[in-house]
Amino acid sequence: MEQNQRIVLVERPEGMPDERHLRLESVPVPTPEDGQVLLKTIYLSLDPYMRGRMSAAKSYAKSVELGEVMEGGTVSQVVASRHPDWQEGDLVLSHSGWQTYALSNGRGLRRLDPSLAPISTALGVLGMPGFTAYVGLLEIGQPKAGETVVVSAASGAVGQVVGQIAKLKGCRVVGIAGADDKCAYVVDELGFDACVNYRDDDFPAKLKAACPDGIDVYFENVGGKVLNAVIDLLNDFSRMPVCGLIAHYNDTRLPAGPDQLPRLMRAVLTHRVLIRGFIQFDFAPRFPDFQRDMGDWIRSGQVKYREDIVEGLENAVTAFQGLLSGRNRGKLLVRVSPDPTR
Repeated sequence: MEQNQRIVLVERPEGMPDERHLRLESVPVPTPEDGQVLLKTIYLSLDPYMRGRMSAAKSYAKSVELGEVMEGGTVSQVVASRHPDWQEGDLVLSHSGWQTYALSNGRGLRRLDPSLAPISTALGVLGMPGFTAYVGLLEIGQPKAGETVVVSAASGAVGQVVGQIAKLKGCRVVGIAGADDKCAYVVDELGFDACVNYRDDDFPAKLKAACPDGIDVYFENVGGKVLNAVIDLLNDFSRMPVCGLIAHYNDTRLPAGPDQLPRLMRAVLTHRVLIRGFIQFDFAPRFPDFQRDMGDWIRSGQVKYREDIVEGLENAVTAFQGLLSGRNRGKLLVRVSPDPTR
């Protein structure tokens, strides 16, 4: 009989997570009871926030408990139903986690129509990462035509969308990425005005040259040396939406000195910089607007996207390590089972 493959958190990682912390195991496929559906995972989304869920430290959401299935957004298909609102074969956006099968009582499921967009996009450009880019830039960044917008992790699931929306708003857009091919992609394919590789020895000088009029909006996904290079380029009344700090997610101690906080706080004071951290669900009422606008931009070709799809749940841990070290190219997904729409 087919088994449910699942990855559970068995130990809290210090530093980079690996198979010691995330164990692949097989258990029987569950059977739905009245009011439940059985979902089979097609795509699993891998996102940086998951590293925080592996920690016991207090955060904006509950940590995954030891022995629990690692959490994550999924696109799934209903394969058995004892729920009046869901039928076998329905395609849904769900939150089934790192496993091939899951039970659901129907709450939180969203039906997907593959005739409108590839179902995988519900986890990317038309899902949480796209919405994160949309509200972070428009609600906090508030870009104005002619301003300079800089986005770190520019070729990633969030960054690639941020830059394209900023271009639609008439801004000069400068990306920051960790490889020359990533920089070429965001300039040649996505239409950014420039992109700088933060691994270059002269990165700060190159970033300054790419931003001759300073920075009005910095969309922060990274932290570390990237933020350090940005600080001196911030303009008066610039805005910094803080979406992520992936450079620090595996830190086991404070970063080596010198302490950059005084530089940052001086810039905040003298340039009256607005810095605001956010989580996309802070702006949940804007989701219908996002769906409308992003759907229009994708259909018109004004917004493009790239997906990096890894085959097989057994490769999820290695793929997640790659995400944390910048190996992915675009929105990272694991294809857990065949996509019936392709």
